Amino acid sequence: MTTKAPTVGIVSLGCPKALVDSERIITRLRSEGYALSGEYEGADLVVVNTCGFLDSAKAESLEAIGEALAENGKVIVTGCLGKEEALIRDTHPNVLAVTGPHQYEAVVTAVHAHLPRLHDPKIDLVPEAGFRLTPRHYAYLKISEGCNNRCSFCIIPSIRGDLVSRPANAVLKEAESLVKAGVRELLVISQDTSAYGVDVKYAESKWKDRTVRAKFFDLCTELGELGAKESPIWVRLHYVYPYPHVDDVIALMAEGRILPYLDIPFQHASPRLLKAMKRPANQDKMLERIAKWRALCPDLTIRSSFIVGFPGETEEDFETLLDFIEQAEIDRAGCFKYENVEGASSRDLPDHVDQDEIDERFDRFMEVQTDLAHARGQEMIGRTVEAICDGWDEDAGAYACRTKADAPEIDGVVYVYDKTDRREGDLLTVEIVGAEGHELTGRAR
Repeated sequence: MTTKAPTVGIVSLGCPKALVDSERIITRLRSEGYALSGEYEGADLVVVNTCGFLDSAKAESLEAIGEALAENGKVIVTGCLGKEEALIRDTHPNVLAVTGPHQYEAVVTAVHAHLPRLHDPKIDLVPEAGFRLTPRHYAYLKISEGCNNRCSFCIIPSIRGDLVSRPANAVLKEAESLVKAGVRELLVISQDTSAYGVDVKYAESKWKDRTVRAKFFDLCTELGELGAKESPIWVRLHYVYPYPHVDDVIALMAEGRILPYLDIPFQHASPRLLKAMKRPANQDKMLERIAKWRALCPDLTIRSSFIVGFPGETEEDFETLLDFIEQAEIDRAGCFKYENVEGASSRDLPDHVDQDEIDERFDRFMEVQTDLAHARGQEMIGRTVEAICDGWDEDAGAYACRTKADAPEIDGVVYVYDKTDRREGDLLTVEIVGAEGHELTGRAR
């Protein structure tokens, strides 16, 4: 007689850092004999991993919890919104348990309490690299938790705590395991990637036949050694604050050891507003630094995020921001409307901007960014680039691919028309023949 394994579903909201937390939870549960379900109906209970960074994210998380309760009835809540248990229980009193961010053990304990496990070591196998919620060919590599910065608009430190860096050898071991499991692209993430190791004074750890410091440059150097010349691994850097030592990493990009891609959350360009935001790193002469980066590494792509409508933002401040994204030639940009998040010190600042003005500035920002994206797309026509295949897109009737300038989910796509049978993770040489915004079309060479 075969006993059906207890089955858990998971809903993962928010940023890639939360996605990694979800992957750790399901890896642990699967190793203990639990089955996983992608549907409410097939699950004995559902874990909802929430986001609580902005009020809009909180609302989305509460809605997702309500949907899971309506569709399944048995729900455990975890993640950033878990810090506000009273809010969750006031809204949804029937949730089984609530835990905070990166509290993996507490989540698993809650699952044990409400859905006892059955474990058969003969059949319950877990891949060496664990279970992932991303496609097989790319994975997020989280190098630290928390953040030491105290940006006035942000409540992340109060949710996830101060910076806690992983040992370098632990990060490299995970990276190597992922590559062995078939990953072709590693997306390095944390709350403040370039601050990696500051909390442990760049402690050394043993890795194979050498010691490696827990330092941003050293880690990038080691990650750039993964793979082989005939089978290179793409290493992409996210959430990189522009501290002075970031300049050193540009050389690794110019040498082709890591992707020429920097995700830098500038947030604004007005010195006065940056001071009010309490942004870390020296923003002076940023345009000069970017010019030097591009001179050393002409293929460099810069992605960033910005906030419009921060308290005290004037029309002059906003124009400074628009000038910056044009002069810096920001290749990819996300724009957020300022939200007066509870717990953020920016709530106490004077001169809050009217919501209609925030909406109008957001539209103007996106119009400028769209024009810039269109111009860059036109410049790509006729170029031959390397692209990674994300699989067949039935609607487009082509393979959906990405260039080195495009991170999954947030950047552009190249639709490649090719009769050759391609697999996810294949690297293609593509001639760009058309462009519209962030979408390109190409032919495999």
